[in-house]
Amino acid sequence: MSILIHNRRDPQPQRSFVSSRLRGDVLQNPSLPPRRNQTFRKRELIPLPQDILWRLEAGTVRTFTLAEDGALITLGLWGVGDVVGSALAQIRPHQAECLSTVNVSPLVTVHSAYLNQILLAHLHQSQELLSIRSGPMQQRLLQLLDWLALKFGRSTDQGIHLNIRLTHQEIADILGTTRVTVTRLLSHLESEKYLSWICGRILLPIPQQRLSITGQQ
Repeated sequence: MSILIHNRRDPQPQRSFVSSRLRGDVLQNPSLPPRRNQTFRKRELIPLPQDILWRLEAGTVRTFTLAEDGALITLGLWGVGDVVGSALAQIRPHQAECLSTVNVSPLVTVHSAYLNQILLAHLHQSQELLSIRSGPMQQRLLQLLDWLALKFGRSTDQGIHLNIRLTHQEIADILGTTRVTVTRLLSHLESEKYLSWICGRILLPIPQQRLSITGQQ
């Protein structure tokens, strides 16, 4: 399965965001008003003009591309404080879908050091999600749950509460499998007390409890 890569024989539109708008140590976007937040509903696609970066003020977003056979490939999962934008990826198509109600604000001025941090965050996350797509399917799912716990987890007395809602199909898209397989594996892990559900969100045992569970298997 191959990923569609945009043919950049004329790279000027992409370069303009990263290079021509650099003034000293600052990335500037003079075409935007000082501040204009926008809100998008669940399942809406966030517009990704080449000259705009969006900071997430509320909600969760997944960025994705499409393979030649039409399969959806997840590039990243993003929450409050993260930044998304077309200029952060060379893969085309590159889209951002709201997994919940999302509020974003345009970054009008970005220091180049911060821009580098954003670029590295996108690169690292793409590599992490890609590495999860190998190995036995249950192992992939367990690795994904661990990754989600680190990025979206909130520790409670009950365990680690994942502050993100993913459908079985969305999990399948990340793992490179089918919705039916994900449903079966989640049911198995629930029966083994490796996870539970609260208000439609996954609750994982605290690390010590998880070790005792896996040790009994």
